[in-house]
Amino acid sequence: MFLLNLYKRCLPVFVLSTSLGFADASHTVEHHDPIEIDSSLSLPKLVDLTMEKTPDASWLTALEQEAKTIAERGQSWIAGAPLAGLRFQEATSGTLHYLDATIDIPLWNLGQRDAQQSLGLQAQASAETQVLATKLRVAGLIRAALWDMELQKIRYEQVQTDVATFAELHKKIGKQVELGDLPRADLLLAKTELLQKRSLLIQAEAELMHARKRYSSITQTTKVPANYQENLAALKEISEHHPILVAINNQIDRKQGELNALKLVGSGQTNLAIGVNSDRPSDNDPRSNKTESFNIGVVVPFGGSAHTNPQVAAINVELNRLISEREQLFRDLEQAHHEAEHNLEVNQAELTIANDLKQAAEEHLNMTQLSYSVGEINLLDLLKIQTRTQQAILNAKERAVMLQRDQAFYNQAVGVLP
Repeated sequence: MFLLNLYKRCLPVFVLSTSLGFADASHTVEHHDPIEIDSSLSLPKLVDLTMEKTPDASWLTALEQEAKTIAERGQSWIAGAPLAGLRFQEATSGTLHYLDATIDIPLWNLGQRDAQQSLGLQAQASAETQVLATKLRVAGLIRAALWDMELQKIRYEQVQTDVATFAELHKKIGKQVELGDLPRADLLLAKTELLQKRSLLIQAEAELMHARKRYSSITQTTKVPANYQENLAALKEISEHHPILVAINNQIDRKQGELNALKLVGSGQTNLAIGVNSDRPSDNDPRSNKTESFNIGVVVPFGGSAHTNPQVAAINVELNRLISEREQLFRDLEQAHHEAEHNLEVNQAELTIANDLKQAAEEHLNMTQLSYSVGEINLLDLLKIQTRTQQAILNAKERAVMLQRDQAFYNQAVGVLP
């Protein structure tokens, strides 16, 4: 009963640690990555704060600025920057002077301005949906980091409990060896087991620190929400409203808009030319009209398809690349959904079995302890049962955490934000 009672005494410690989340106990090595439980911090708020510090933040801002500039161009009444020209001409006699001043104004081709305005709206929609797609990706990184920390934490706490149990066992056997009730070989065996558990504790602590560092690297904070469990989303398949699909669909729409706008440029922009001519002599030269005149004209480009077709072809290549990427993304999302759904079902079944195994292992440990106390089995047999019991207890704890994790991963797969 001794070992089982030790586990019962350690149980309140585990419950307290769980309620405190990631409360730190003494650590075995100098390197330490502390974290802080923040009861005011929710998972959605954590995702929003991380979005502000994500490396993609500048890219997303640039997309919004680009969309704004495209929309501003579509609002303009002219198709480009006007050109001002000034030409001076003088006769060889030095008595005639000609001055021409002109302004060339690029005009929108038929339907081109409407296409440019549509492109502005498409660019804005693409920028907005890229924000949502990036937010979902960031949420996935945070979900994975949080639940990895939780798994590493319970593994670390379990090894802590194991070390405390074997330390007490080693102490008790040592006293019995001094009294001559047990051979020294049992003491050495207990010491070996204790040292192995301490080695496992160092490794478990290292994995916990690595998990914490991954979390702080992703979120750029050491604060952790007190509660981040999620309810399972009701979606049963990949929806067309999945943020990743919506984002790439908007990219395709935008690229198609670019293609349409470029085609409407045709051979180039039609220009309206407005000018003034001045014809004045320096002397009374009879060849001079001695007047100013106003002129207006239109310049229409033609036969330029050989120059615009390469640009059209280049955009068409990008468009078809995005279409291919969308098809692959949909397949990847379906695969991720299948795996998330399957893992959830597997862990639901495994949790029931793990709890049953834990209960059976604890009852077996109780029986084994009684047998050892009356000398029916040796210490080695007891330690084997002890190890299996420890593993059964850990498995039950892990499965409970994994089930909660898999619910979050399922939500991630179907595109549901926290």
